[in-house]
Amino acid sequence: MPIEPIHGSCADQEVDIVVNAANRYLAAGGGICGEIFKKAGMEELTAACGKYKTPLEDGEVVITPSFGIKNAKAIIHAVGPNFGATPKAFKELYNAYYNSLMLMKDKGYHSIAFPLISAGIFGGSLTNPAEVSTRQCDKAYNDFIEKYPDYEVRAYLCAYGDDEYATTMEYFYFTPQN
Repeated sequence: MPIEPIHGSCADQEVDIVVNAANRYLAAGGGICGEIFKKAGMEELTAACGKYKTPLEDGEVVITPSFGIKNAKAIIHAVGPNFGATPKAFKELYNAYYNSLMLMKDKGYHSIAFPLISAGIFGGSLTNPAEVSTRQCDKAYNDFIEKYPDYEVRAYLCAYGDDEYATTMEYFYFTPQN
């Protein structure tokens, strides 16, 4: 099954795993990160994240319980690169998606909802951060299902804003795939 684009928040999807676009310190932030912390429970999620040695590297992922997010079983915190500081960190962005899929599989889960990692304030000077994030997510997902063709997985790529959703839809439905 291909990735399904969703117009909305990954934190609201009925899935095994919700992915947080995390910072290196696994601290509550803005955007989807802030939403996930609020929905999960600021105190509980902060304590769970505090058990990991930080700072993490771009592309690294860790997992915590979902706490107050009742529509998911766990949260994977994926550290996306800050393209303002590292303008050519495409491999690290790919790794954030791919490593999330691997951790999902390693824990025996089968459905995952991604946000557009590094497409908000971490988009830096990229012309179209939503397109870059969508492309890397799709590439990571395709590599994952090629390597594990018998592993059942449902993946959603969630774009919260109208422009980001339009970009994601254009990529999946109007961009020639290699």
